[in-house]
Amino acid sequence: MPYSPSVFSFHRATLCLLALLVSAPVAASAQTIIYPAKGQSSEQQQKDEGECMVWARNETGVDPTAVAGQTTTTRYATGGRVRGAAGGAALGAIGGAIGGNAGKGAAIGAAVGAVGGGVRQRRENRYREAQAAGQNQANQEDISLYNRAYHACLEGRGYTVK
Repeated sequence: MPYSPSVFSFHRATLCLLALLVSAPVAASAQTIIYPAKGQSSEQQQKDEGECMVWARNETGVDPTAVAGQTTTTRYATGGRVRGAAGGAALGAIGGAIGGNAGKGAAIGAAVGAVGGGVRQRRENRYREAQAAGQNQANQEDISLYNRAYHACLEGRGYTVK
């Protein structure tokens, strides 16, 4: 498939959406609605929320503030075509010199090298996107685990959590 700006835009939009989804559990935990179902005072509720945050962090090994800061973005590889063209031109010039026309060999080598460099660059960028998506998925799962523990702690102390 030939490279086109619309494909790049699609990948960038996909990664932005993924980053938004990863940050959603953190935002959701900040917007958690906690109702003191057994008439707990606001002071008691604040104390219980703080203790449940510590308990959930210790129980799960997840620090949601640290995980939220770990959203991974993709650093795209660049310059693959230029490097490929340079390498191809050098090899083509050598081959062309053997055949009697170094200039023609360099031109052909540059064209082939540019195509090969572009293919390698796209492959590297797809790999980087997959790595970032995998890390972001792992972060989302960690935050979800923490949120479940935090909610369980609060519910165990007599709060209704939504």
